[in-house]
Amino acid sequence: MIKGLAITPPIIGRISIGRIVEKNGKRLPEKDDQFTLTTQVQNRDGWLLHPLDEQLRQAQTTSNGKLRTIPVRLLFNSPDLNLRAEYSLFDRQTGRPLCVGNGDTCRRYTSQGIQQLPCPSPEACDLARTGHCKPYGRLHVIVNDEEDIGTFIFRTTGFNSIRTLAARLSYYQAISGDLLACLPLQLKLRGKSTTQSHRTAIYYVDLTLRDNHTLAEALQQAKTLNQQRLEIGFQQQELDQAAEAGFNNAQFEFSEEEIPELLEEFYHNADDDNSAQGQSTSTTNTANNTNSSNSQNNTSSNPKTANSVLKQKLGQRLQAQTTPTN
Repeated sequence: MIKGLAITPPIIGRISIGRIVEKNGKRLPEKDDQFTLTTQVQNRDGWLLHPLDEQLRQAQTTSNGKLRTIPVRLLFNSPDLNLRAEYSLFDRQTGRPLCVGNGDTCRRYTSQGIQQLPCPSPEACDLARTGHCKPYGRLHVIVNDEEDIGTFIFRTTGFNSIRTLAARLSYYQAISGDLLACLPLQLKLRGKSTTQSHRTAIYYVDLTLRDNHTLAEALQQAKTLNQQRLEIGFQQQELDQAAEAGFNNAQFEFSEEEIPELLEEFYHNADDDNSAQGQSTSTTNTANNTNSSNSQNNTSSNPKTANSVLKQKLGQRLQAQTTPTN
């Protein structure tokens, strides 16, 4: 395996709750109140829709044509492999990640190269005081019970989405007895209003059991599917181990192709970063600015430990916030 190259889950499409629009000669993110599934190909009008987008809209006859839920399964049993999340600060000129971490330790570019340093709270971090350091999450899901291991990716810098998804993943793993990849789940779009959003609705992504499934039914289905997989030789534990090794194969998980899209959608304008201009496109909930942070020798080499520390930090920030943003 080539060292320095992060081996991430194969991506066959994108899930977004917004889009990029051109206003006054600038390309800016615009929030939406529905999901959109796209391919990885775009033209002048934006990302091309994936065939599953229309298929799912037709199946949801009660939502006025708006896609508010997506049936999914997860690729891994480990929550931290399905949802990758860390605080990230990018160089706006080069697109290079400057500092990435988990709220406890970080990897940071310095004049001496990449160093592992302590990561204090955002308020105490000199590098994070610019307001450009945000939590950045990537959720990989299999849409509509496809049998292949190709995933759709939902990217977000939204605090609400990251916190909610992290909690759901951990809880479902616990109650299913580590059968997270076998549960029938769905992504669900939720709305809320806050003082900071001026009482207008902001949207975030939740992960729930599918409609018309009780918890008991979902657990039984998970056990049945797990048994079927064992009988045909499906090795879930080895799959999780292979994914963890792939993530650990590089200092940073971001590809050169991903970063320009990321900057356009979530870090679009330095002057607007602290405003309420929030939702973005290809995986968006952008209103939440948080810290710079990241991973250390022991923590950085273990994505489960790193993401667990981040979840704890996010939980502490939630309790400290009286007016949460999306």
